Amino acid sequence: MVERTELSKLGKVAILKHLTKGVKCKHETSGLGFAEDAATINTQPELNTLVSQKLFLEGIHFDLVYTPLKHLGYKLVVAAVSDIYAMNGEPRQLLLNVGVSSRFSLEDLEDLYDGVYTAADFYHLDLIKTDVTSSLTGLSLSMTAMGTSLEGTKTLRSGAKPTDLICVTGDLGSAYMGLQLLEREKRVFAGVKGDFTPALEGREYIIERQLRPRVPVSVLSALQKQGVVPSSMISISDGLASELKYLAEASGVGVRVYEDRLPIDYETAAMAEEFGLNVTTVALNGGDDYELLFTIPLGQMDQVKDIEGLRIIGHITEPSLGACLVARDGTELELVAQGWTASK
Repeated sequence: MVERTELSKLGKVAILKHLTKGVKCKHETSGLGFAEDAATINTQPELNTLVSQKLFLEGIHFDLVYTPLKHLGYKLVVAAVSDIYAMNGEPRQLLLNVGVSSRFSLEDLEDLYDGVYTAADFYHLDLIKTDVTSSLTGLSLSMTAMGTSLEGTKTLRSGAKPTDLICVTGDLGSAYMGLQLLEREKRVFAGVKGDFTPALEGREYIIERQLRPRVPVSVLSALQKQGVVPSSMISISDGLASELKYLAEASGVGVRVYEDRLPIDYETAAMAEEFGLNVTTVALNGGDDYELLFTIPLGQMDQVKDIEGLRIIGHITEPSLGACLVARDGTELELVAQGWTASK
């Protein structure tokens, strides 16, 4: 009998490591991207081409009960280009494949593409190729983003060094709490007969963070103006704890982050309390933030400490110290990643 390994027993990183184990490039211009946010194609001596991919499946990554198609198209672009920005690159082109079932109309596709074009205009991108095919399982979306980076400024996950400062942009956990609110209202709607008005007043920020996120381009621009090139960087899509562990493993280091330094918006904290959730757990493990996690040398702290939208949350340590959260009372807790699983 052939042994069967259930995907639910593994995380995304373990699955991808297994499937790409032993893969080697056949061309000098190819740079493997399995352990990075994006793959690299070295077409010119000083200029790298970066390529990232995102796959969105209906019922897994989005629910059309509360996700407008225009917002979905916009979010798909953000998800793809965030990985280019996470390598300190500049996204330029998009390629989109759509699998669509017969329950969708041309007008539905127009809304979807309108969202894609809106995001493309905002981030100054060109949609250069797209295809549409039939699907028996609803809506499937595959987006490829391409961009460039100069050889001396490209940032990998593997460059963090002990004593480097750990920084994040924006705030954490808001997209996750927006999702919890939308899911709750969906359940309420399912049990209501007649007219229904969802209870979303005063929660606009966390809903927007879930449905229409943005990449913190302004922070990257501020770093460039200060002449700061992060020593390592990663996009926060699977949750801060997961990304910290990815970065630590790639760099061969340990991490210390401080609970009282985690940036959490008021709406996120209030919604977490309403749901009976620990707000620190939400900030560490909530996905879809599309903020950036990066490290910089300790000596550059004065250059970044006043940048709006940037928060220093910890530092890099020797690998023997592991990956830990320092609680408000000083207790050190091992970071546990609760990111993507095959059962989602």
